[in-house]
Amino acid sequence: MVYLDHNATTRPTAGVVDAVTSAMVEGWGNPSSVHRFGQEAKHSVEVARTRIAKLLGVRGGGRGVVFTGTGSEAIALGIRGTISAMKGTGKHTIVTSSVEHSAVRELCDQLGSGDAFAVRKVGVDGDGVLDFDALESELRAGEVGVVSVQWVNNETGVVQDVGRIGRLCRAYGAVFHCDATQWVGKMETRVDGDDEALGSLIDVLTCSPHKFHGVKGVGVLWARSDRARRVRLVPMVPGSQELGRRGGTEGVPAIVGAGVAAMEAEQWLATGDEDRAKLAGMRDRLENTVVERCSATMGERVMVNGGNAERMWNVTNLGFPALEAEALLLAMSERGLCASAGAACASGSLESSEVLVAMGVEERVGRGSVRLSLSRETTEEEIDRGIEIVCQAVEVVGRSMV
Repeated sequence: MVYLDHNATTRPTAGVVDAVTSAMVEGWGNPSSVHRFGQEAKHSVEVARTRIAKLLGVRGGGRGVVFTGTGSEAIALGIRGTISAMKGTGKHTIVTSSVEHSAVRELCDQLGSGDAFAVRKVGVDGDGVLDFDALESELRAGEVGVVSVQWVNNETGVVQDVGRIGRLCRAYGAVFHCDATQWVGKMETRVDGDDEALGSLIDVLTCSPHKFHGVKGVGVLWARSDRARRVRLVPMVPGSQELGRRGGTEGVPAIVGAGVAAMEAEQWLATGDEDRAKLAGMRDRLENTVVERCSATMGERVMVNGGNAERMWNVTNLGFPALEAEALLLAMSERGLCASAGAACASGSLESSEVLVAMGVEERVGRGSVRLSLSRETTEEEIDRGIEIVCQAVEVVGRSMV
């Protein structure tokens, strides 16, 4: 099997699997229990919290890090919890972009359908880069409590300028929530550092450890807790756990695995840029070769959606005009290649993804767009085989539509 769907999920490492197994077999106590067995489980949760904090560049240990059940739950707490805490302040508007993950997009649609909150969306250019003039215009209009913009688009890999977003939010008194699911573990993060490009102006950050070789079943929220920019949150699930920010007994095995995944990601990031440059080169070779060969086969140019913008090193989104993404994915799967049509959550739909529509991608290109994504474990051999399978699938599907 050639797995090029790492933006959907990544394989847990051996270290993560060992840690999760140990937590299930030996450390299965309730971390809220006062006896020694329970406190041992609590200690393992706190070790994981500290490791996550280090990966995020948080000073002072795990302060501000909250564990949830999923990344989507962390996002909901980050947006709903923050705007709800602003009740009575006059700040009842959420501003987001038109290319967010469905976890943000659908939550905002839900919040905006009632009377309590208003939601406004900012558009993007043809490569999916935020319209900053429109963002500032929305902020200038007042009443904006929360701005939620993802760091890296899950479908195209396009990177947003979080430093610029953060500066605007601070200038107009809004809290900046960043869905960093596709950034954390792949690039350095320093929310308590001096480099705005690494997240130092983010107020609330959310991520999901299964995107950097952890296991599913745990999400992460970090909220700024320093005196000058302390973020208040209204819990969605009341309870005493997680400092009262998220009730419910913690999923200790998944949390322990997240801690190990964070530690391993931190170690990998500390090796420098050489590995990431090599992987970016592999992505470029995959992208360029498929575009060249398949354009010749189809007699029409294969498009790289978001290709003119800054992108994460691990992903390419290729649009095959007049072909159907689902047919392509089935043909690839039959030959042993795993990929996605945009977001994995949208699998089964024959329409262009909302992200590509917002970018203005032509429908006949958007409907034939496929996402291929690498991880730090991807090999040159997988890229070689992946190129051949994609090209075969394009040829087969193209013949069937003649």
